[in-house]
Amino acid sequence: MLSINNLNQYYGESHTLWDVNIDIPEGSCICLMGRNGVGKTTLLQSIMGLLPVESGQIIFDGTTISGKAAEARAKLGIGYVPQGRDIFGQLTVEENLRVGLSVVGKKSAKIPQRIFDLFPVLKDMLHRRGGDLSGGQQQQLAIGRALTLNPKILLLDEPTEGIQPNIVQQIGDIIIKLNKEENITVLLVEQKLPFARRVGKNFIIMDRGRNVAQGAMTDLTEDLVQKYLTV
Repeated sequence: MLSINNLNQYYGESHTLWDVNIDIPEGSCICLMGRNGVGKTTLLQSIMGLLPVESGQIIFDGTTISGKAAEARAKLGIGYVPQGRDIFGQLTVEENLRVGLSVVGKKSAKIPQRIFDLFPVLKDMLHRRGGDLSGGQQQQLAIGRALTLNPKILLLDEPTEGIQPNIVQQIGDIIIKLNKEENITVLLVEQKLPFARRVGKNFIIMDRGRNVAQGAMTDLTEDLVQKYLTV
């Protein structure tokens, strides 16, 4: 579904992604792992079109998207939940969700009921400002907003960061449900190893801007954890 071929990206003079090659099959749930600063967020932002790439190809669902704007990629079916959530604090929950609908030209459309089925708290707080929600509620709103696009693939950047444990459990349940029951492909950046093992079917490890290991989650050995993931 998503192929990344020889991708290189720079921040100024700093070479951040080095010849990255990744294949994300349809229906997969892959955890992108690695220490801080190795290029995980940069890779997701490059896939979404939020950062320019120096060279290489990004192919989604048979279409080369390397030169397309982020909005065009969203319309093709790429949903993105950024690190830190980036919800609009001054807008209501409903208005935040409608921002997602507007990206695909459906600003006046009804918010899909399945979002409220997944996140009942969003319906209860529909007219509350996003900035008044707790961190866990904001994360649910950010995922709900991405789901208004009806995505084929969901990119999530550390969705458990700063979230209370009971909401972490709920978010894990929802990611599994979306992947298994709705066949939404998931690429998930995650630092918490227990969460990654629970949710992910496969893993990719990055180090210094390169993908250095990958496989089934059951093949994530203690040696790999010690070499690339422990601080």
